[in-house]
Amino acid sequence: MAPKQINGLQQELGVNWNNPALFTEALTHSSYAFEHPGVKHNQRLEFLGDAVLEIVISEYLFRRLPEAKEGELTKFRATVVCEASLVEVARSLCLGDYLIMGRGEEASGGRNRPSVLADAVEALLGAVYLDQGLEVARRIILKYFEPLLEDVLAGRCYNDYKTRLQEVIQRQTVIPVKYVILEEKGPDHNKTFTAGVIHRGKLLGKGTGSSKKEAEQLAAREALKRMESSV
Repeated sequence: MAPKQINGLQQELGVNWNNPALFTEALTHSSYAFEHPGVKHNQRLEFLGDAVLEIVISEYLFRRLPEAKEGELTKFRATVVCEASLVEVARSLCLGDYLIMGRGEEASGGRNRPSVLADAVEALLGAVYLDQGLEVARRIILKYFEPLLEDVLAGRCYNDYKTRLQEVIQRQTVIPVKYVILEEKGPDHNKTFTAGVIHRGKLLGKGTGSSKKEAEQLAAREALKRMESSV
């Protein structure tokens, strides 16, 4: 990666990397590593970054909403920590321009693929955490995610995953999806439900929530994520 590219993204993030190799790894798609054996790609950093993002957003919501119940906090977090939000952040950073990927992936539109962009944001956050620590990672996360959080808390942004999933399915067939409750746990005053979304006899996704409605929404969210990642 050219120094100009490194400096541009560093300046946007406000990070001076102690180990620039982590930065490069975060931006390296597995397709490039496949074409260049021995090169590290960003999937391990993506795993770490996902956890860092969740803890920062969870803590923010926990402190911001001291009276909110667990189910409410989970709903807000799921609305913010989703592929759509990650892609929005990626595009605000022009992250697709910096990705290092294989020729085939690039030729097929990988630089603009939502799943690739979302994974790269998480990988970048994982790299920042390792290189700079949690406080710097928190600063960066809140810089880009706080506007989304404010929209969600103000009721200006609610992802109706069930509607979105039905719209996607209807582009292919008139056969609707159906939701089933796979499991109920806990006493009546504190139940959790696990729902599944099924289409043509196939389980597309599962979700667990404090109500049947929330569980169904999260099942639809998982189904959408799986479908988008397979594009």
